[in-house]
Amino acid sequence: MTPLFLPSPPISSFQVGPVTIHIYALCMLTGIVVAWILSSRRFVAKGGTPELFDSLALWSVVIGIIGARLYHVITDPELYFAAGRNPIDAFKIWNGGLGIWGAVAAGAIAALVWCRRHGVRFGVVADCVAPALLFAQAIGRLGNWFNQELFGRPTTLRWGLLIDPQHRPPGYEQYATFQPTFLYELIWCTIGGFLLLWLSRRFALGGGKLFTVYVMYYCFGRFFIESLRIDPANHLGGMRLNDYTSAGVFVVATLVLIWQLWHHPGKPTSIWRDGRPAESGIQDDLSITRDGSTTVPDADE
Repeated sequence: MTPLFLPSPPISSFQVGPVTIHIYALCMLTGIVVAWILSSRRFVAKGGTPELFDSLALWSVVIGIIGARLYHVITDPELYFAAGRNPIDAFKIWNGGLGIWGAVAAGAIAALVWCRRHGVRFGVVADCVAPALLFAQAIGRLGNWFNQELFGRPTTLRWGLLIDPQHRPPGYEQYATFQPTFLYELIWCTIGGFLLLWLSRRFALGGGKLFTVYVMYYCFGRFFIESLRIDPANHLGGMRLNDYTSAGVFVVATLVLIWQLWHHPGKPTSIWRDGRPAESGIQDDLSITRDGSTTVPDADE
């Protein structure tokens, strides 16, 4: 009986007339749209308006993509600026190479500036987008599958990923199946997205706490997934740079959450910094009581 393995897609792009459509880019755009819709719904439920969120999201997404690419290029400069490389490739994001650390950091800074200018609590906005970010990351990982990239060490497991010879890294040409790290991260992020939605309903994790939990959750899983990968990366002391990033950010986020719980155990009473009442629109966290009536949690949950 022939072993069953996960196949890799036979194409990574297709033509529409003279235009080349890269599936990696479509996956990234799909993730952004899903995150935009879910985050907007949560933002409206906490007192904002769709128009206000669209303004925020536009700035954050654009700056976030720039930050994601910059992080990738800065941490792996040899891929673009070493001898024989073409620096123009640093701009070709459709070929892969977006660092989530740079995306979240740059997007958060853009959102913080926007919130300051519009009188909105940044912590509330961060909590609105936290679950959506994990869902977007899960969808984005499908792009790595189509590009046949960012896979892990060789494996004979039944769910091993078949990689075409031209995509196998130097030194691994003799192996055909590898750890599908894109799938591990996709599953981890999807579970995490639903977990954060549950936590936002079950516990008082407003004021930025839910976003901090998102950072901790993602970093914890990424640390172990990163250790399986064999794609080119800078190492320090035998570990990949992103392993240090995952561990360091996890520790910082843990300390931040402890500080948040100690100094701000409750939830803000309004999405607005000036304390004006939050007029909720569409409710995404409605719960039904035993008598059939509906109850709505705090506006800044």
